[in-house]
Amino acid sequence: MNFTKLTVAGFLLVLIGLSWNCARLKSIPSDAVNDGLFLPDGFQAMVVVDSLKGQARHIAVNSNGDIYVKARSPYLNDGYGNVALRDTNGDGKADLIIPFGKYDGHTYGTAMRVHDGYLYFSSELMVYRMRLTPGQLVPDSQMDTVVIDEPPYHEHQTKPIAFDDKGHMFVGWGAGSNAGQVNNREPGSPGVGTPGSVDSANPWLKDHGGIWMFDVNKTNQHQWDGVKYATGLRSIVAMEWNPENKSLYTVAHGRDDFRLLWPDLYSPWQSAMEPAEEFFKVGEGLDGGWPYYYYDELKGKKLLNPEFGGDGVKEGDGAKLTKPLIGFPAHFAPNDLLFYHGSQFPAHYQNGAFIAFHGSTDRAPYPQAGFIVVFVPFKDGQPAGPWEVFADGFARVDPIVNVSNAVFRPMGLAEGPDGSLYVSETEHGRIWRITYKGDKKAFGKEQLAAMENRRQTASNIRTPDSIQDNLFKNMPTTSAVYNTYCAACHQHDGKGDGNRFPPLAQSEWVNYNKQRLIRVVLNGLKGPIQVKGLSYNEIMPPHAGTLSDDQIAEVLTYIKSSFRNTPEIVTPEDVKAVRNNTQNNTH
Repeated sequence: MNFTKLTVAGFLLVLIGLSWNCARLKSIPSDAVNDGLFLPDGFQAMVVVDSLKGQARHIAVNSNGDIYVKARSPYLNDGYGNVALRDTNGDGKADLIIPFGKYDGHTYGTAMRVHDGYLYFSSELMVYRMRLTPGQLVPDSQMDTVVIDEPPYHEHQTKPIAFDDKGHMFVGWGAGSNAGQVNNREPGSPGVGTPGSVDSANPWLKDHGGIWMFDVNKTNQHQWDGVKYATGLRSIVAMEWNPENKSLYTVAHGRDDFRLLWPDLYSPWQSAMEPAEEFFKVGEGLDGGWPYYYYDELKGKKLLNPEFGGDGVKEGDGAKLTKPLIGFPAHFAPNDLLFYHGSQFPAHYQNGAFIAFHGSTDRAPYPQAGFIVVFVPFKDGQPAGPWEVFADGFARVDPIVNVSNAVFRPMGLAEGPDGSLYVSETEHGRIWRITYKGDKKAFGKEQLAAMENRRQTASNIRTPDSIQDNLFKNMPTTSAVYNTYCAACHQHDGKGDGNRFPPLAQSEWVNYNKQRLIRVVLNGLKGPIQVKGLSYNEIMPPHAGTLSDDQIAEVLTYIKSSFRNTPEIVTPEDVKAVRNNTQNNTH
């Protein structure tokens, strides 16, 4: 009777998986060779699963090969925050796909890790865990709350996690600010606080912008129950413990919008190229320098942010801060980090670091960059050579004019029990398994040559020429205001980035209500809001003090006459009337 019950239960589980599989999004065509990915010679890639309903962020692979996915979009996933995958027939593809785990969360929830018999995952505010049962795909144990954050939701809330070998869990706590300004992302707004001062530090540094350490064996811990392990880190998504030298590492997101916020100090090229994404070995007490400083990888220096008196040259006390191990190009968006310990890959990759770069949104007027997986060789806990392009071709287009043109954007990394590398992406929920089929003993520079060539030539990787790579150089003049103040977030084609910044193209916020649109530009807007059926929770800064009535009229007429919107002229008189009404209502 027990066997019969188990057989029926297993049959029902397969039926659930098959029915879920049939409900997935429309499949994206796959190329025959490596699914269109570029890899070093000897490596092969295959699609494990395509078009997961809830898309994907971080992933984990259990010791039996089961894959667990943190859904990027629970609202597209019937409210479930996770997805479990299993290959039941040994063909390398997941044929059992089951959603599970309902908990509050939005699109920034990130973590998915297997540790000490538990499956850990996170929303923007919480870190959860469930006990795994050997051989059972979907955990049915109680969902424990391990770490608790407090509302409200804000940008850079991701909650990545890592574990050391002494019973500690590290949790990233992103700051809800771009550069610590009085008014976030408002052009010319100064920064809050004084560099080097404890008494007048930026308020975000009190309980955000860093990494906290907790007891992994306790539940329902608040931030004050943990230890502030590192600070000065604006946005942390990629974080991992390296057991080889028993150290924590992170690749932190640099700040945005130099040109948008300080057009008199930074050219479009400088804004596209700065600041670096910083790869840190994180010892207790590390100060990454945010919001006061940023790292200029071209100069190899920490420079003072303009919000605090910097001008692209001033260093302040930046030389006293810890330099990153590597400064990666600006806006690549590092979203996962994995130290490789398998034996399948050649010796070159042993104990080295793989990093998934999700890709930029704000490099206009230059091609968007990143959208790759890189590898950093390591020895004795330190980089042992320059970073290498390991996987490219996710975006499917070159150049990437707008982030929305990129078909796939790499996000999560996981190592399989056989030493394979798994890569997830956010836009369609595709997951690849990368294996090595070549001669490990013969692997060397010759097998890496083609990828080094891509690093030097592909527009999403190489350093752009300030004139030749300017995508707007041969275009007719459209709107100078839009290119300066709007394109970085909403993109040159008005489609937004699909996650952080909403589209203007055929948007209900652009069409049908001219007065509301003018108010948004004048007064700014704070989320959460719904645009074309999707949720967004970023901040639109006010421009009442930055743009004149003529400038606002010009840019809104351009927006409403472009991007397949309903054509309509916005006049300076229209803007003036809304501005006066707003001012009168505040007195």
